[in-house]
Amino acid sequence: MRILIVEDEKKIAAFIKRGLKEAGYAVDVANDGEQGYYLASSEEYDLIVLDVMLPKMDGVTLCKKLREEKVTIPVLMLTAKDSVRDKVTGLDAGANDYLTKPFAFEEFLARVRVLLRTDGPAQSVKLETGDLVLDLLSHKVTRSGKEIELTSKEFSMLEYFMRHEGAVVTRTMLSENVWDVNFDTYTNVIDVYINYLRNKIDKDFEKKLIHTVRGRGYILKG
Repeated sequence: MRILIVEDEKKIAAFIKRGLKEAGYAVDVANDGEQGYYLASSEEYDLIVLDVMLPKMDGVTLCKKLREEKVTIPVLMLTAKDSVRDKVTGLDAGANDYLTKPFAFEEFLARVRVLLRTDGPAQSVKLETGDLVLDLLSHKVTRSGKEIELTSKEFSMLEYFMRHEGAVVTRTMLSENVWDVNFDTYTNVIDVYINYLRNKIDKDFEKKLIHTVRGRGYILKG
């Protein structure tokens, strides 16, 4: 899943980004409201973490503009203001949740999980491709009942493949949705991680799930 952080305090943005990446999310950062509005309007995100006090365009205005343009991405608003009036203003602007600084990262991450889980139609807790099962809540992966240990990045990559089962997944798609927007697509890191995945979910099984589509990318087929 891909999250946009719109936060002008670089230390806070870096702290949130690091924690989200460790939890397996792909993260982009905008340091002012105009950049945040541009990214939120032009890129695909599953969640926006939005500070209220921003240069160039404040968070409340940004959120209102997105909602007026029918952008329905969940918004978690962050602010140092904790009055009821401020919270109501943020929620009335279209935010889905409101968190006051400073906050415990565990609480922040729990709110992120709730917003991602409840956005739109109910989503299955498990993804399945043949005998491969990925549990989104427990972060466990099994094949033919055998548990497979994956790193956070491997898990995120596999989740993306399983959500696009049967479709060609390009390196650019992986770089934009599993890594950061500024990821260098000319490195071989994606190919390295594909090999990691293959060694873990295909090596010990007769039927192979990950296939190379020469000149295009990869495809997961059950």
